[in-house]
Amino acid sequence: MTVTTIKVSTELRDRLKEQAHAERRTLGEQLEYLLSREEKDRDFEALRIAIAQTSPEDMASYREEAAWWDRATDA
Repeated sequence: MTVTTIKVSTELRDRLKEQAHAERRTLGEQLEYLLSREEKDRDFEALRIAIAQTSPEDMASYREEAAWWDRATDA
């Protein structure tokens, strides 16, 4: 693994180190966790927007198909 240096303020570095310590992670693991969480949040926001833009007809079709699959797996 290649390592690198990034420039952040001392205050930010200390806050990140404090978070990492509280979660029993290294600073690198904490940064990776925060990035992963941000990516998931962005994905879920895109999903919420897509659902909100779904037409009533398509939502009805989705619910009908989901109900069908629920019944099929319960059998």
